[in-house]
Amino acid sequence: MKPRVKICCMGSLEEAQLAVSYGANAVGLVSEMPSGPGVISDELAREIAAYVPPAVASFLLTSRQSAASIIEHQRLVRANTLQIVDRLTDGTYKDLREALPGIALVQVIHVQDEESLEEALRVAGEVDAILLDSGNQRLAVKELGGTGRTHDWTISRRIVERASVPVFLAGGLKPENVREAIEQVRPFGVDVCSGVRTGGKLDERKLAAFFEQVTSLS
Repeated sequence: MKPRVKICCMGSLEEAQLAVSYGANAVGLVSEMPSGPGVISDELAREIAAYVPPAVASFLLTSRQSAASIIEHQRLVRANTLQIVDRLTDGTYKDLREALPGIALVQVIHVQDEESLEEALRVAGEVDAILLDSGNQRLAVKELGGTGRTHDWTISRRIVERASVPVFLAGGLKPENVREAIEQVRPFGVDVCSGVRTGGKLDERKLAAFFEQVTSLS
């Protein structure tokens, strides 16, 4: 089965429309982050989430670490999927599920070493999916996505093989390497931001090339 495709960092309603027209299964809406590209206002994120067709998932990328604050955030934006890009420090996934029935929970794991594998397997039973990215939570100013860097795909492959939930692969993907990434990691889905952009704007030529590589897989 071909992997699902999530196009992240939507900068406008027009970008979301373009992504959907090419067959995106999900679009990413980036809220306030300590670093990285693609941040939009919650008001624009809500407008895009309201537009997205029922068959397309709208991912709200939130860096908030309190369950109560994340619940408030989702109720404002009304996306149908929460992408938690940092670790929960206050509250639990159970709190999120009870307050937000029907909202999918996706936890980001920033792949760096063996600890990333352990973390992924630890949270897998509590979320609907895992997304593997190339950030670094250990820095003074955290990197929580949008780095444009790849990570060690051998660790990602092991996570895919052992996790009990679907796994998305992100981090430095682009038309030139997405096929190799899929063949190596075998993820449920792939997630791309900078790899289909030029000057921060969604580039239709790159978008078409990315989808061409994904759909050409047998």
